[in-house]
Amino acid sequence: MSTDLAQKLRKGTTKSHSMAENVSFVKSFLGGVVDKNSYRKLVGNLFFIYSAIEEEIDKNKNHEVVKYIYFPKLYRKNSLIEDLTYYYGSNWSDFIQPSSATQIYIDRIHKIGHSSPELLIAHSYTRYIGDLSGGQILKKIAKNAMQLPNDASTSFYDFHLVEDENLFKDYYRSSLNNIPLSQLQIEQIIAEANMAFNLNMKIFQELNSNLFKIMLMLLLSSINSFRKKLV
Repeated sequence: MSTDLAQKLRKGTTKSHSMAENVSFVKSFLGGVVDKNSYRKLVGNLFFIYSAIEEEIDKNKNHEVVKYIYFPKLYRKNSLIEDLTYYYGSNWSDFIQPSSATQIYIDRIHKIGHSSPELLIAHSYTRYIGDLSGGQILKKIAKNAMQLPNDASTSFYDFHLVEDENLFKDYYRSSLNNIPLSQLQIEQIIAEANMAFNLNMKIFQELNSNLFKIMLMLLLSSINSFRKKLV
């Protein structure tokens, strides 16, 4: 019996999804304004997030609910390592650490992985389906905005093990709908998905703050340079 979880998740997270898209960093990104330093920090944060998600899904792959969304072909950790190697070099791990908002995010993932594994569905849905749905558009924006030379810098957006992304998304939704869940569990998963969007939004807000600081420093530097010329 279908629970229509996929449809309920989409409907139940519409507002959160819209709010996340309207964070200044995301709007700037979608508009083609991408600061390379902020972007590579985002890639670093995503590495920690996906490492946590994939670790907990692996631990719970035989769980009665989690087994329905166990798709290692979606895993992003290795792709993110490729991107981090491009941005930071082979010793990339020496340069990255989770931001404050990212640490809260990964702590949450590990907590539910231990106590309520079924809620991992919410994080799998918000991350992987979002990546599959808009990945190629975001990849194109990133490459054009930062004038990136090749795919080594945007591996995150490429799902090489997924032959047909649209067919797979349909299969994923069908898997969600076939998970035997109670009404209470469905409500909890939707609430967790909204939390996931909020956690992502906090990370984007951090990046936007950093970008603003960089722009302010550049502005002040330009003003000081201009003043020196007047002396």
